[in-house]
Amino acid sequence: MNNLKRHEIFSRFQRANPHPTTELEYTTPFELLIAVILSAQATDVSVNKAMRKLFPVANTPAQIHALGVEGLIPYIQTIGLYRTKARNVIETCRMLVELHGGDVPRNREALEALPGVGRKTANVILNTAFGEIAIAVDTHIFRVSNRTGIAPGKNVDEVEKKLMKFVPPEFRMDAHHWLILHGRYTCMARNPQCWNCMIADLCEYKMKTPRPDKAV
Repeated sequence: MNNLKRHEIFSRFQRANPHPTTELEYTTPFELLIAVILSAQATDVSVNKAMRKLFPVANTPAQIHALGVEGLIPYIQTIGLYRTKARNVIETCRMLVELHGGDVPRNREALEALPGVGRKTANVILNTAFGEIAIAVDTHIFRVSNRTGIAPGKNVDEVEKKLMKFVPPEFRMDAHHWLILHGRYTCMARNPQCWNCMIADLCEYKMKTPRPDKAV
């Protein structure tokens, strides 16, 4: 894919959604951090439901740490892998209190030292909470980048590097959100809605899905 195509793709994304953001509900960087940790292999909808119960009770590192693993589990047990995530969240809260004065660190190294926080989660926090240019590559973004030809790669690290290189600079701040939303609602894994896609004429996916027959 050439740079002119990429520029037009992101121009269309921007016109359709000038101010994209995460679908996770949060009010502070810490709330976003906890929500993203819990969102691994889970839907944003399920995480939001759990956080609506948890955050009114505890929404600071000290408050959630005080719950302990067993105290946290009832709030998050509807989320996949909740036991492992509960241990990670409690340990993360301990580290935030003891090492960072209860604040979410604003640098990648400190973020990735927290349990349950990998490069993808760190990128989400840096971009969405702190307004830094970073592109977190999840399964949706990996699929869209490869299928469309925007930034094909064999693994998430390769795709991230290519996105940071090929996405026009003026679009990099919001690229993560546009791509994830496109993958979630249009360019789905099993049945991409190519007939209803705003970038179908620019996309280099050869096996485009035809418009389904209308019911008579």
